[in-house]
Amino acid sequence: MKSRVFERLKSFIAAEPADVRLLVSLLGVVFSVWAFVLVAGLVTDGRVQPLDERLMLGLRVDHDPARPRGPEWLPGAMRDVTALGSAPVLLIFVVAVAGALAARRQYHALGFLLAASAGGILVNDLLKGLFARPRPDLALRLTDVRSLSFPSGHAMQSAIIYLTLAAFLARFVQARALKIYFVAFAFLLSLLIGVSRVYLGVHYPSDVLAGWCAGLAWALLCWMGARRLQRQGTVEPPK
Repeated sequence: MKSRVFERLKSFIAAEPADVRLLVSLLGVVFSVWAFVLVAGLVTDGRVQPLDERLMLGLRVDHDPARPRGPEWLPGAMRDVTALGSAPVLLIFVVAVAGALAARRQYHALGFLLAASAGGILVNDLLKGLFARPRPDLALRLTDVRSLSFPSGHAMQSAIIYLTLAAFLARFVQARALKIYFVAFAFLLSLLIGVSRVYLGVHYPSDVLAGWCAGLAWALLCWMGARRLQRQGTVEPPK
């Protein structure tokens, strides 16, 4: 038994880097989907609701919904951060990278980028309609919102868009450090946006966690699809 495990580990280490990345991405998709299903189940049966409410009230002074913790400038800063996950801002970033792809005449990659972005938005809308979870209490909200709560659209769409854009930008550079920087910054940006949604009282923590999971799963699926299409010659390799 030990020798069999050792042989499999040895073959994994000796595998091509592209195959290792593909396997890691696949495991990431499976884990993200599993985590989303787990959180969705807890939300559906109401078991996570008390914890969500306690965490949100913990961000308020003396559990007063109208008094957020932190310095006076923090609510305004959080509104600025949360705007980075709004549809107009995300659209600006998508158009910017799409313009770069068009300038390089990578039209198939451009089409894939637009399809991946639009598909992620559609999936988020479908999930919101499926679960139809109301927003947190109106007294907790520090900014105006009107849509449904689960999963967080800002968390999910920022993870999808920024991670997808980071993957495309990483194709334009050779330095490994820059590739890691693009992806790490995309993760950080999505993290900050999700935290801002909870702080502003417009999403429960479980909404944001589910949004991150769904967004990561979709971004990884898109990355795997792009790699496969590139190998087949459907999506152009970077020039």
